[in-house]
Amino acid sequence: MANEHPDDMAEFHWMMDMVQTVDVGIVVLDREFKIKIWNGFMESHSGMLPSQVRDKTLFELYPDVSQAWFSRKARPVFELRTRAFMTWEQRPYLFKFPSYRPITGSEDFMYQNITLSALASATGTVENICMMIYDVTDIAAHKNQLEALQVQVSENKEIQATQNH
Repeated sequence: MANEHPDDMAEFHWMMDMVQTVDVGIVVLDREFKIKIWNGFMESHSGMLPSQVRDKTLFELYPDVSQAWFSRKARPVFELRTRAFMTWEQRPYLFKFPSYRPITGSEDFMYQNITLSALASATGTVENICMMIYDVTDIAAHKNQLEALQVQVSENKEIQATQNH
């Protein structure tokens, strides 16, 4: 980095600041699923510092995540450079973080959508992937409430229909 232009260093610093402060979890994993980057969102919600998680595998820190399942999701990202998605409807969360709205929210944990993206090196090879974790708790809670309301309306209609006959 010594040969880089001062503007390049400034850009690098503000980009790193952005990665740390964005309201999305960002985790960079290598091919062995060792953690290379753990941003501020992840630190805040997990209670673990980047220094505590760096070079540990995802499965050491979160043993309830199936290594076989996650590897199947990540393989095309590494090999084909395609994105992979995990939605809260398929799996409510990857990281069981508590809901940060325990008083106003009705959910005990954070619902998450996850995107896996390939990170190409300067040589063009993909040795790392980026995992982006989106908090979709509000969306999930509203959908769950709507579905519960629809069931209640349907049951009320059935009760009214039997009472009218």
